[in-house]
Amino acid sequence: MRVRASPEHTEQCALFRWAEYQSHSYAMPELALMFAIPNGGLRSKATAAKLKAEGVKAGVPDLCLPVARGEYHGLWIELKAGRNKPTPAQGAWHGHLSAQGYRVAVCYSWEAARDVIEEYLRG
Repeated sequence: MRVRASPEHTEQCALFRWAEYQSHSYAMPELALMFAIPNGGLRSKATAAKLKAEGVKAGVPDLCLPVARGEYHGLWIELKAGRNKPTPAQGAWHGHLSAQGYRVAVCYSWEAARDVIEEYLRG
């Protein structure tokens, strides 16, 4: 059975292609530190239970750039597509991360995420 890629998956892949290219540039080598949190997607109950036991938590943002800039300890991004909105669990995580000194952004395209990242890295 063929599984179709979700719009969020497609946007996230595009963002990481851009980041990979840019991480080799003199201007943004910090992008090599950006990583994804595999919280979403359909899974079997057994896989979901295994991941939960390993510490996966609902609501954690999709992407993390663990690079300090200005008053922030790092950048977390929730990447959405279409009319999707952050869930209550995601909103709670956003609030907790912000309170700990992280910048948190919700972006609705890879280009919007790119713009947030570029602005963040410029300080």
